[in-house]
Amino acid sequence: MTLLTAKAARRPGRKRLEPVGGYWAYLIPGAIGFAAVVLIPFGMNVYLSFTRFRGVGSAQFIGIDNYTRLIGDPTFWTSFLNSLVFIFAMALVPTALGVLVAAILFDFVAPRFGTRTSSLMRAMFYLPQILPIAVAGVLWKWMYQPEYGVINSILDTIGLGALRQNWLGDPDIAIWSVVNVLIWLQIGYTVVIFMAGLSRVDPALYEAAELDGAGWITRFRVITLNQLRPEIAVVVITTSVAALKVFAPIFVLTRGGPGTSTMVPAYFSFYNFFTTTQVGYGAAVATVLALMVTVIAVGLLLFQTRNAEGFEK
Repeated sequence: MTLLTAKAARRPGRKRLEPVGGYWAYLIPGAIGFAAVVLIPFGMNVYLSFTRFRGVGSAQFIGIDNYTRLIGDPTFWTSFLNSLVFIFAMALVPTALGVLVAAILFDFVAPRFGTRTSSLMRAMFYLPQILPIAVAGVLWKWMYQPEYGVINSILDTIGLGALRQNWLGDPDIAIWSVVNVLIWLQIGYTVVIFMAGLSRVDPALYEAAELDGAGWITRFRVITLNQLRPEIAVVVITTSVAALKVFAPIFVLTRGGPGTSTMVPAYFSFYNFFTTTQVGYGAAVATVLALMVTVIAVGLLLFQTRNAEGFEK
């Protein structure tokens, strides 16, 4: 054994520097914030859902009466049926359009017109996402105005005045007018996510497919859709949860009307909290909504995990 080897053998190993008690202490600030912002308010909401409370004075405990009332409340069920329509508007349609637009920008626009043009168009699609909901709502409410709104004015100008509608005042049309706004708001988010996902795809895949004679539709179906499976799962989960919780566009555009044609659970809870001051009943609606969002989110996550594991195998 040489002298250097002997010294190295006698040299004590360098101790790994770790905080006393591990790294759990670093989770304490986040846990305190989570408890203060989420757990404690949710616990108070659950308690209020078992009471009759007008917002002032003392709350009277009434057991499950609020939940029993919910079961027979047609407005409650209408609000959840409307949520299914908004899942279509905020999750399914923007996801499908987002994949298509991202593929066109990545595989068609960028190679032919340059990445600068592609980035500019991506930014244009994302612009509605950075607008405050109040501003976007006021803009669309002005456009939908039945007398002097832009949409009806354009219809008059091009000779299609017979198609004029009271876009937000007709119970049969109002929900589809809101759907149009939600799609416009949401599509930029999906395009950006899918463009980011496509940036990790090896361009050689597209080049090889093109050399083999595969057209754009074939490349989109075989390469793009398969490579974007993780991003599609994330987008569907996040947008579905957002659709169930949608509140601001309804508040700005329709206030749940006309009648209950655009009522959603979040606004129904708000309406009972602050308009009818039936705080206990509004808390029951909010509790059911929170549980439903949790169940759906967990279910979608489990489904996505199983699909990802099967895809890897």
